[in-house]
Amino acid sequence: MSEGLPTVLVVAVALVDADGRVLIAQRPEGKQLAGLWEFPGGKVEAGERPEAALIRELREELGIDVAEACLAPFVFASHAYDSFHLLMPLYLCRRWSGVVRNREHAALKWVRPNQLADFPMPPADEPLVAWLRDLL
Repeated sequence: MSEGLPTVLVVAVALVDADGRVLIAQRPEGKQLAGLWEFPGGKVEAGERPEAALIRELREELGIDVAEACLAPFVFASHAYDSFHLLMPLYLCRRWSGVVRNREHAALKWVRPNQLADFPMPPADEPLVAWLRDLL
């Protein structure tokens, strides 16, 4: 039961390359849910708009610049963990500048949408896979 738990707002993105593959990132050792694969993104800071947070996170994590106009709201996840409730909007992005580089994760991988289910993901990310597979 998630009554009374704090809600944490996290933004994520499905970066889609020219071949229709989606970027997933492996959580590094020492972090919660280490070893699981997720969509890039991160926490929205107090007073920060979700799109601004995602642009900041992508610059920090992957070294790319994304224009807000290139972030298309897609779907969201709502998941109760033991100590908080996660609300996570997922955006689609097909255009960015710079080359994707791994700055914070254990690994990065470009994956076809129908292969996303082959990678273990945090419980909040799992329902998003079917949406991506069906759309892309």
